[in-house]
Amino acid sequence: MSERTRMNRRELLKLGAAGVLSATVAGRLYAAPSAGPRFLLVFLRGGYDSTNLLIPYSSGFYYEARPNIAIAKPDAASNTSALALDSDWALAPAVRESIGAMYMQRQVAFVPFAGTDDLSRSHFETQDSIELGQSAGARNYRSGFLGRLSETLVGSSSINTSIAFTDALPLTFAGTTTVPNLSLKNVGKPAFDERQARILNDMYTGHHLEAAVSNGLELRHDVAQELADEMTAASRNAINTKGFELEAERMGRLMRDKYRIGFIDIGGWDTHVGEGAAQGPLATNLSSLGRGLQVFSQSLGAEWNNTVVVVLSEFGRTFRENGNRGTDHGHGTVYWVLGGSISGGTIAGEQQRLARGSLFQDRDYPVLNDYRAVLGGLFRSLWDLSPAQSSRIFQQSPLLDLKLV
Repeated sequence: MSERTRMNRRELLKLGAAGVLSATVAGRLYAAPSAGPRFLLVFLRGGYDSTNLLIPYSSGFYYEARPNIAIAKPDAASNTSALALDSDWALAPAVRESIGAMYMQRQVAFVPFAGTDDLSRSHFETQDSIELGQSAGARNYRSGFLGRLSETLVGSSSINTSIAFTDALPLTFAGTTTVPNLSLKNVGKPAFDERQARILNDMYTGHHLEAAVSNGLELRHDVAQELADEMTAASRNAINTKGFELEAERMGRLMRDKYRIGFIDIGGWDTHVGEGAAQGPLATNLSSLGRGLQVFSQSLGAEWNNTVVVVLSEFGRTFRENGNRGTDHGHGTVYWVLGGSISGGTIAGEQQRLARGSLFQDRDYPVLNDYRAVLGGLFRSLWDLSPAQSSRIFQQSPLLDLKLV
């Protein structure tokens, strides 16, 4: 091997060889998928405070436990207060105009008291536990539940076209089916310039991966150009050009035209200090997330009626605020289910009254709706999976039919 070739390979590694391999796979998959449902999993990393999203305003203990960060009860005379969903639950004002509007259109449902049986309260442990989706015991880090879903659909009449909108392939897609990942953080910026693309092409000339690499580079170039053009148009305040709101529109277009199963993770939810109430860091994050999901639904056009989105987090937060006007790592949380044709406008799953005596370990939401049962039930309904297929995705887990799909 010549010194020049060694230098080129080292340069390739610096550029991110894993991203190149993902792009080549994406090049092979970049074709219109067959008809069928779409599914997007949105993972809020950091453990978001669901208690200040879906507000248990009928609980006096909520206001006792959160003297500084509780969100006031709904006010029918105010368009900026919490939005009452029923006699017990209200929605944070930060998402009133986005998720609240979709809820009223029956395109959103919430599943409180949801989560995993993992009690470590560790971000990393619980995130891994959820992404793997395996029964208690030894973990197999080579098999994530979205990977098993992809394998199941590839082996059936459905055609799997999965994608992770992430810098690296997430653990949940681990498995035997090759899944591309495409980061949208640097939208509008080509992953490789012409010189770098030429180096890559030269390296694979005559190799059996030559065509795949060429297709992958072409995909990266086309996507970057498309996103750059849309960013220019968006500068006229038509849409926020930063963060998840921007990424959500591009994700919607790609899933509308190219992909069936998607995953994205969003950070910034670890609110130990200065969380805020109706306004503050949590409200700002929720507001951006809500608008982004609304934009995602609009970008799908008519295909929104064939799409289901689940928003989850590794765990919730403590029911009581801490001494820093924030919340600490908890247990149960609230999942969101969205879609153009779901039976939304409801609070789904098993529930109980929230009071001091009903908290888990006197601090957290209990988990009454296991995440594997919730997701497994949705998957079974979406793809009409057999018991054997469902068991392959979530072994030894009963399925929960929330009657949403």
